Amino acid sequence: MPVSSEYTPPQDPLEILHEDAELLAVNKPAGLLSVPGRGAHLADCLLTRVQAVFPHALLVHRLDRDTSGVIVFALTPHAQRSLSMQFEKRSTRKVYVARVAGCLEPKSGTVDLPLIVDWPNRPRQMVCHDTGKQAVTDWKVLKSSDAESRVRLMPKTGRSHQLRVHMLALGHPILGDPLYADGAALEFDRMMLHSEELRIKHPDSGESLRFRAKADF
Repeated sequence: MPVSSEYTPPQDPLEILHEDAELLAVNKPAGLLSVPGRGAHLADCLLTRVQAVFPHALLVHRLDRDTSGVIVFALTPHAQRSLSMQFEKRSTRKVYVARVAGCLEPKSGTVDLPLIVDWPNRPRQMVCHDTGKQAVTDWKVLKSSDAESRVRLMPKTGRSHQLRVHMLALGHPILGDPLYADGAALEFDRMMLHSEELRIKHPDSGESLRFRAKADF
């Protein structure tokens, strides 16, 4: 079954990975928007579910609807400023795991391809060497067969759809991706992309924190 274009978000209970006075780390299920979309039918999202339990929660970053995994929220304005700056300055460390179509070779490498929104087909993004913004992703193959490869993806930048477009550009779209996969690569019940690990510095103590959530695929 391909990923549905209709928005029917999963009703999984909130899975909290970490909570303290300043921040919250949550494991987002696939199929749930990070923030509300346009229209009442897109109101249900991770932010509103988190705010139902933690009314002061503030957005720091987001994951695509069909991506699962680690996401952090601030619980104070100070934490929001600190964490947002860490993302902006690229001092956070993000590790994703994905299943992609085909046997990815070589076993590791870097994609350095600038990205821009594909306006006639938005929200799709595309590679553009003239006006695109720099986007860099390191990859490492964990295991592979002729049909697919399991890869670890380490983005150095945070462009919209970066991992999805970079894998497509290599000729190995992420399985189940409703925007960039086609044919047999689309015939999955979810997009096989998961935010497995996020490292940040605590807004108060400066202590290095690592949050992890195992992929369910």
